[in-house]
Amino acid sequence: MVAHRLTRDEARRIAIGAQLLAEPRPTDLVEVVDRLTILQLDPTAAIAPSADLVLWSRLGPSYQPAHLTRAIEPDRTLVETVAYIRPPRDLAAVLAEARAATHPSFRAWIEENESFRRDILALLEEKGPLLSRDIPDTSVVPWPSSGWTNNRNVTKMLELLARDGQVAISGRKGRQRHWDLPERVYPVDLSELDPEAAARHRNERRLAALGIARSGGTQMPGESPYVGDAGEEAVVEGTPGTWRVHPAYVGLPFEGRTALLSPFDRLIHDRVRTEQLFDFEYLLEMYKPRQKRRWGYFALPVLHHDRLVGKLDATADRKAGTLVVNAVHEDVAFTGAMTAEVRAEIENLAGWLGLTVTGY
Repeated sequence: MVAHRLTRDEARRIAIGAQLLAEPRPTDLVEVVDRLTILQLDPTAAIAPSADLVLWSRLGPSYQPAHLTRAIEPDRTLVETVAYIRPPRDLAAVLAEARAATHPSFRAWIEENESFRRDILALLEEKGPLLSRDIPDTSVVPWPSSGWTNNRNVTKMLELLARDGQVAISGRKGRQRHWDLPERVYPVDLSELDPEAAARHRNERRLAALGIARSGGTQMPGESPYVGDAGEEAVVEGTPGTWRVHPAYVGLPFEGRTALLSPFDRLIHDRVRTEQLFDFEYLLEMYKPRQKRRWGYFALPVLHHDRLVGKLDATADRKAGTLVVNAVHEDVAFTGAMTAEVRAEIENLAGWLGLTVTGY
């Protein structure tokens, strides 16, 4: 098969459309998460939690965080795994991949604490769902860490067992997770897939979410940005090597809009792809000293139609009832129309948060 030959404009539009950031807006929360395949969970809420920002960027002001909570519990139309919210239909493949990728030292620690593992499962069967603080630490060998996980044996065991499919996150009490047995939480059959079938499912689903991606490359922490041999080969002008593209998106009409994105948004998660397709440089600077930040603690990338054009440095001051705009960094010179659309989206964000805009 001859490779698709795409301009960078076409490649960007495929990526944006796949991520549901074009017009018309989607309207169904569960369908959005099913397309995106994941919502990354992060506790930072300088403006709003990332998962909520991702959904607001797609659904607009009709979305409320309570809708996501309800979808997870009691509806079970979405499920929480360690660090992510996912559609249930991906669980078998996700768990198969996680089992295959479990580091031998993690597996050895679980085996050394077999009695601890059995204690947790028995207690959950009898009394679950439970918070981690309600589960006694009966570990034989403590988790070998000098960092923040040191002496957090219960939480570490629960997370490892969740990645292995032996326990599940059933819901939350504030930021604290309730844990239970998978058969009481997951609404799908978790028959084990072989690693090849799991990888094929995950690559196909990931490409449907990303639209266009590399087949492989340097791995980074968290969800992979690569899609193996899913889709069809493509060449994008001005970029090295070949890509994989989802053929259903090639040649579709495109109507762009302006959107403010979470720093963890999948459109910009793969920084190499972002620079090659969008000429957009971005780093999350919350871990940098203030004096070394260029764009701000939790700067939101600004999408305008088919280009990433800047970053919004803002903070939600809930006590004062304001969304404080510290700066709008323009990567390209904004036209009057761009300025008006960005301003309108900032106002929309503030309105959704129940705040008023100051500083812009």
